[in-house]
Amino acid sequence: MKNKISIKLIVYFSAALIVFSIIIGSLFMLLFRNNAVDIHKNELKRRALTIADTISELMDGSSFNFRPGMGRHGGMMGMQGGLGLYMRNLDDIAMADAWIVDEELNLLIMGSMSHMQYNYADLPQDADIVVKKVFEGQTTFSEGFSKLLETPALTVGTPITADGEIIGALLIHSPIKGINDAISEGFRILFISILMAFIFSVILSVALALTFTKPLEKMKNTAVLLAGGNYKVKTGIKQKDEIGDLAQTMDVLSQRLSEAEEERKRVQKQRQDFITNISHELRTPVTVIRGSLEALSDGVITEPEKVNEYHRYMLNESKNLERLVNDLLDLSKLQNIDFKIEMQELNICDVLKDSLRSASNLARQKNINIQYSSDRDVFITKGDYGRLRQMFLIVIDNAIKFSFENTNIYITLKDNQITIKDEGIGISKEDLPYIFDRYYSVKSDENKTGTGLGLTIAKQIALRHNIEFFAESKLNEGTSFVFVIRSNFE
Repeated sequence: MKNKISIKLIVYFSAALIVFSIIIGSLFMLLFRNNAVDIHKNELKRRALTIADTISELMDGSSFNFRPGMGRHGGMMGMQGGLGLYMRNLDDIAMADAWIVDEELNLLIMGSMSHMQYNYADLPQDADIVVKKVFEGQTTFSEGFSKLLETPALTVGTPITADGEIIGALLIHSPIKGINDAISEGFRILFISILMAFIFSVILSVALALTFTKPLEKMKNTAVLLAGGNYKVKTGIKQKDEIGDLAQTMDVLSQRLSEAEEERKRVQKQRQDFITNISHELRTPVTVIRGSLEALSDGVITEPEKVNEYHRYMLNESKNLERLVNDLLDLSKLQNIDFKIEMQELNICDVLKDSLRSASNLARQKNINIQYSSDRDVFITKGDYGRLRQMFLIVIDNAIKFSFENTNIYITLKDNQITIKDEGIGISKEDLPYIFDRYYSVKSDENKTGTGLGLTIAKQIALRHNIEFFAESKLNEGTSFVFVIRSNFE
């Protein structure tokens, strides 16, 4: 597998499972052993209490009573009837080695192994402590290594009473080897179970890791394609989790990059068109001026009237050339945030009327009537008079250029809003969002010589004066340019 994340996930998951198994196994061993010993203790205690009660009942009314110093053989020989039979089968009844001792640890009675010879050392470990507590009226336990059984053993001691007096201590001695064997068997089963679970978990972790890393692989491939310039690619991942959110974000990024690429191409085409238009605009006056100068210099034109006509041609073309250069300089200045414009208090109504006077000659050439209406004569604000006049003049000239002959242009000032509306050819929905963009020029017969800088300059002037400037238009019905003037007083 070449997927590094998958390998890491499998290793981490397996390591966590091993640690978990060790912890669970250790806790299981500890708790299982303690529980098994507790169960065995309770069982021994139950047997011991039952045997002690039975012996006490069998002794009631009997002429035989245990007394210290009677000895193990004498005690056994003196017992008759049910008590004797019970004592002789004591080990079988207790299902373990059983003794009855006195307070000095003298063996009074032992089970079926009474024929064997025992001494003090044969008693269970800590028997003296157990017997002492028994004669204090307690049922107690001792756990240790038995020399007799040669194995770890558990001893329970409980008192035997007669007429309310403790006459002996019943000791039941049981090896715990069986418990350890059971624990070992349990651990073996647990180990096999954990091993099988571990193998199954590793297989499952491999599947889960691959499932987890598969969408990551898709996103990586998508990122590589995006880096290569393919902005149409999508991850195709639909998950309701963090990976799904990341994939969705990458898809959104892909969409934004695709839109940005289309916009870049559009702007690039506009720039190329702009350069073409500017080149044409520059070449035409330069060619006319050069041709006229060559004709005059070579003496081709000598008639005074022709010479004056050529001078007028050169003057007009130089004005056009100056206008174009000034537009480029104005746009460059206005887009430079460090360029300061002269802000002073002025009457916006005066600026608007001045713009109308300048445009009236061009309007008369197409027999266009400009109708002006205002709800006031004074509208004081702060701004650069020359730049504001340039902004309104650009829009009015634009309205005249795209209007039909014998139509009207309406200029309205109401509240803080100025509207310049024409009855011209209008602007299509496709072109309308871009008319303020640099280099953009609407393709029409009326705009054959346009450079696409006018409205861009007007927009920049509006921005520098905190004026909201937008357009509304319907094709073949006309266009409205709206200026919303906000207060510029600090």
